[in-house]
Amino acid sequence: MANQFGAKTTTEEVLAGVDLKGKRFLVTGASAGLGVETSRALVAHGADVVGAVRDLKKGETATAEVRKAAETSGGSFELIELDLADLASVRSAADKLNAKGEQFDVVIANAGVMATPLGYTKDGFETQFGTNHLGHFVFINRIAKLIKDGGRLVNLSSAGHRFSNVNLDDPNFKTSEYTPFGAYGRSKTANILFAVGFDARHKARGVRATAVHPGGIHTELGRHMSEAEFNGMLENLKKQRRDAGLPDFEFKTIPQGSATSVWAAVVAPAEAVGAHYCEDCHVSKVVAPNENLMSGGVYAYALDPANAEALWKKSEELVGETF
Repeated sequence: MANQFGAKTTTEEVLAGVDLKGKRFLVTGASAGLGVETSRALVAHGADVVGAVRDLKKGETATAEVRKAAETSGGSFELIELDLADLASVRSAADKLNAKGEQFDVVIANAGVMATPLGYTKDGFETQFGTNHLGHFVFINRIAKLIKDGGRLVNLSSAGHRFSNVNLDDPNFKTSEYTPFGAYGRSKTANILFAVGFDARHKARGVRATAVHPGGIHTELGRHMSEAEFNGMLENLKKQRRDAGLPDFEFKTIPQGSATSVWAAVVAPAEAVGAHYCEDCHVSKVVAPNENLMSGGVYAYALDPANAEALWKKSEELVGETF
């Protein structure tokens, strides 16, 4: 699929000339970084956006510019409380949305944590797998009927999926050695596999699901890393790119990092992105395993339907619900 967009495309460039009046979106993690910019870009083009945030007070402050954009465009923006690391909160948020019964054209599962120390959610799941995957798994499946026929689900994943496949025998690191990025990789692979599984279950009514890698962006997602760890990671990325003959690594701006989410949600043909992984505003190709995380592409295990089904069943078992 050819398009005119790439790694440096911004949200405004993706949405140039696009009128989203009358369209409703749900964006998780709307109080920081990519979530704020994704919400702002959508409402600036007339959309009605519901932002899901863990801390409503923080969310109100962080989204002041989103509200201004909504007032100017005629769109709307509201917040709901959602703590993905607490399934009681997840179920409560879903119940409230279902009670209102207002449908969404697109759900963007943007929230997440990265490279956290070993820890566990309120329900006893490893923090990154529990927050990034299981929280979204329960929340989105519970509100699946609110996604309009012909709608979309966009899961934010990462090139970090290449750190690790999921481990369904030991999802909580009870027997395997914990590494922050290994756990992050498992959760980001799970985000892609969840999109594959959701797409298979809902495409008959025109609902397509995809996963996107926003690119390397300097946001508060990296707040759990020390300065030394961050600098070490950055130097390693630069070396990998030099060794591969690629241009020097550059961080994306937040509007550039949010562009692929918006592109996959609004602009890209649904049949092109459904059950796929996207980056830099295009559908990625499957690549052979290697150590260069920055060269683009997706590993086959992250798109494998059998792997997606195994994860779905294990996720249902872990959360005690069948979808």
